Amino acid sequence: MSYLEHNLKTVPTGLRKILYFNWGLALLLTAVASVGFIMLYSVAGGTLMPWSEPQMKRFAVGFVLMFFVGMVPIWFWRNIAGLAYIATFILLLVVEFFGDVGMGAQRWIDLGFMRLQPSELMKINVVMLIAAYYDWLDIKKVSRPLWVLIPVVIILLPTALVLKQPDLGTAILLLTGGAIVMFCAGVHWAYFAAVIASGVGLVSAVFASRGTTWQLIKDYQFRRIDTFLDPSMDPHDAGYHITQSKIALGSGGWSGKGFMQGTQSRLSFLPEKHTDFIFTTLAEEFGFIGCITLLVLYGLIILFCISSAIDNKNRFGALVTLGIASTFFLFYAVNMAMVMGLAPVVGVPLPLVSYGGSAMLVLMVAFGVVQSAHIHKPRGR
Repeated sequence: MSYLEHNLKTVPTGLRKILYFNWGLALLLTAVASVGFIMLYSVAGGTLMPWSEPQMKRFAVGFVLMFFVGMVPIWFWRNIAGLAYIATFILLLVVEFFGDVGMGAQRWIDLGFMRLQPSELMKINVVMLIAAYYDWLDIKKVSRPLWVLIPVVIILLPTALVLKQPDLGTAILLLTGGAIVMFCAGVHWAYFAAVIASGVGLVSAVFASRGTTWQLIKDYQFRRIDTFLDPSMDPHDAGYHITQSKIALGSGGWSGKGFMQGTQSRLSFLPEKHTDFIFTTLAEEFGFIGCITLLVLYGLIILFCISSAIDNKNRFGALVTLGIASTFFLFYAVNMAMVMGLAPVVGVPLPLVSYGGSAMLVLMVAFGVVQSAHIHKPRGR
């Protein structure tokens, strides 16, 4: 035990938790969110409404939630992981039958003061439940087929409902986030090799099903794939979004055109400029330097989480931290790949930067769980 930690043992518990709070991580999250506030101000034409001011308020609420979630002992979050999963699964069923429809998808529950997207909650609850499962499971059973099947079912049940909404992007994040926790828990690599091989077979089946009675995905999703493979084949319709996105990305150069000087966003050529495609606005106005700066901030958040997980002797705390960090990484990696034309457009927002209520609040609560794991990890004897 270090001299500092020995002295902290004499500090009252509440104050000690505040001192253990990972303020560096909190500062990085605030910095990334501030980039979002600035870009939302820009795409609105230099006004705080209708996007920047509500986003600031949501982040403030989210920051408070992160703080209080972090103050709660990590064993509490482990113990309620199953209940949280079941409750969110029920919400997904409610969405299936009574959810609000927007842009051709049925993903939301209208609460009056906001629209809740349960699939955002499920991304975190899947990670928490699988981490709790492997915290409970004997290490010798981790790779036995029966015990591997249970987390697979935990992942696939909500994924099936999310695919029906349809929301391919969130479904991919559910599958990948859950799989990463399984891998970190020690599940044998052969299972993942089998899944990858099956994935290749599934992709082949998807393409083979096109135009048949058993078509596996929606027509608009096929159009997104076509656009991804060759945006120029339909530049005025299906390929319009990604074509305009690439123009904005390339026109920014090294240092960008300047704050609020982006022609693609200001003249409304960019689609969904305040949500899915906000990264292209950043690239156009602040160029390569602005993009790298945001990537560095994201990377430091991941490094903080990995460092905390490696130093955490509590199995649940370490696994849930790695799982949330991986989900966060997938969020921004998929979004950036999508707007650069390196992946199909799947509707994944840029975390803490894109405008949105559910995504912002759920992500801050998730980082509250990361803070809880960090604050309450075993320290010395």
